[in-house]
Amino acid sequence: MAKPAARVGFIQFCLMLGTLAVLARAAQLQLVEGDHWARKASEARTVREVIAAQRGSIRDRSGNPILVSHEWYRVSIAPEQIIDTAAFSSAVARALGASPADLRRTIRGGKRSIYFHGPFDAVAVQPIRKLPGVHLSPVYPRGGRTNLARQTIGVLDLESGHGISGIERALDSLLSGVPGETVWLTDPSRRTRLASPSRPVRDPIRGNDVWLTIDVKLQEIAEAALDRAIEELGARGGDVIFLDPSTGELLAVASRVEGERSAATAFTAPFEPGSTAKLFTSAALLEHRLVDSTDRVDGENGVWTLRTQRGASHRITDVHIAKEPMTLEMAVALSSNIGLAKFAQRLEPGLQYDMLRRFGFGSHSGVEFPVESSGDIPSLSKWREGFTRESISRGYNFQVTAIQLAAAYGAIANGGILYAPTLVREIRAPGGELLYRHRPEPVRRVISPEVAATLRRYMRKAVGTGSPTQTIEIERHELAGKTGTARKVVNGRYAEGKYVSSFAAIWPADHPRLVAIVAIDEPKGAYYGSQTAAPLTRRILQDAIASRNRALDFDQLATSDSTRRAVGPSARARPLGAERPPVVAVNWPLDADGSARTVRQVPDVSGQPARAAVARLHAEGFRVAVEGLGTVAGTVPGAGTAVRTGETVTIRADAPRLP
Repeated sequence: MAKPAARVGFIQFCLMLGTLAVLARAAQLQLVEGDHWARKASEARTVREVIAAQRGSIRDRSGNPILVSHEWYRVSIAPEQIIDTAAFSSAVARALGASPADLRRTIRGGKRSIYFHGPFDAVAVQPIRKLPGVHLSPVYPRGGRTNLARQTIGVLDLESGHGISGIERALDSLLSGVPGETVWLTDPSRRTRLASPSRPVRDPIRGNDVWLTIDVKLQEIAEAALDRAIEELGARGGDVIFLDPSTGELLAVASRVEGERSAATAFTAPFEPGSTAKLFTSAALLEHRLVDSTDRVDGENGVWTLRTQRGASHRITDVHIAKEPMTLEMAVALSSNIGLAKFAQRLEPGLQYDMLRRFGFGSHSGVEFPVESSGDIPSLSKWREGFTRESISRGYNFQVTAIQLAAAYGAIANGGILYAPTLVREIRAPGGELLYRHRPEPVRRVISPEVAATLRRYMRKAVGTGSPTQTIEIERHELAGKTGTARKVVNGRYAEGKYVSSFAAIWPADHPRLVAIVAIDEPKGAYYGSQTAAPLTRRILQDAIASRNRALDFDQLATSDSTRRAVGPSARARPLGAERPPVVAVNWPLDADGSARTVRQVPDVSGQPARAAVARLHAEGFRVAVEGLGTVAGTVPGAGTAVRTGETVTIRADAPRLP
């Protein structure tokens, strides 16, 4: 049997080991795993709740709200926190428009929480905001002119609150703001929540406000007139665009498609422009001095069969038959397909293709819209002798969008400069601080001021029914315009009986302040542009001008030198402390024969603004596609890659970082 001393020693040894084990475990929990268990304990006794940030508003060019996020609330009730059920039920029911008796029964029914979806405005919830057991969750539904410019502005996803189309999507990171966070103390069952003033609370930061170039009044006029015209003509849809030719600012963009309330066809649906494209072939002829005022071609009594060198034939007809040989001016005024086709034969294909590209066709316009079609121009290798050149001269065999057409006619109106069309005028912080102001962005000089003036003279004679002697005046100022009618392409083929009727207008003809583009999709009955789009354009312009809107800048109508004004500084659009940038003349990459391509390395445009990068890549001879807005993060193919000129380089841009 062991001695007592040995037993005592063994017991002491065991106690020492136990003590060491406890100390080791305590050290492990406090020194090694302390942060982990502290975090677990905090999570067990606290509840973190995200506070939604109020989305920034979308306003017109004058600051009038189009879409504003108002602060509304949803209400949840925690019955276990209620002190006086009767008084509580009476107060809450009165504020939320519920039955006090029903609410009392619900509270006493044993539910852990009671939810009122609402939403309720700030005035309604103010009397119950501080009652024990009431918890408010802010929500920010859109308010304001919710249907105005809907196709352009876009819509929000109801679940995430982020933009899924239009400006809402393109500028989502600027509009959405930064969510806040609050912390509540709770019991282990998480049934009771108490505000915890000792815990940090991050306040939400409201999103920035976006001021569009759109004018509310002009937008309302455009949409109302388009709706009325579609109903009267039985059309499938249509587009109306107002553009300031001196800045590229879009003053109104209205789109309608039967059965599709949110379709932004002005940006996404290309069409063959018909006779509105005759000005671009005329521009190429005049710019390269291939025709003068004495040159004439025969109208062939309205029917001309063109025979190619390979023996094929191509029949061209005219609606307005020329009774005598036509000058180019007469051919445009009469909208003669035969006249333009004959004059176009003086152009090398490369020169005609080059002029279309100079006007911006076949590439994205750069407007701040998340989805945009580039249209389509057949590559020179696909041009057919005796067909393509003549077809393109009268607006067939290539496709444009209404936005591209507006920008191109803007170049004719302002003296020959193509400006990138824009929808965003300003971005302001929640406190009103100006973060960004748009300044006009010249893409290239397309034609000389003299050629632009000549084309406007052609358009003055082309308005109305096509009579060279007829002119139209609005508010004592002459209108310049050109109609267009083209059969519609469906599944790669011309559809029988389906047309797109269009009209392009410049007002006033001598001192242009406004470009208007109207396109009517599949009008029933009369379908010529002179019968459909032209009367609608005149009616819209009369309404717009009668509104005496500041966006039309009536004070400048007395200016005699419209060309100088169009390319000079603009006080309305010039950024604070900055002058308008110089016009950059960028030629499309064509060799002497107008067809050859070369291999070049893609330049490194990382870190540059997206539009500056586009101009650089265009100058190198590449087509450009843009993904995103802001500063360029990279390109596909990457910088240094050998690529043939004329191929597409995709720019990937990040949203601008704001202070």
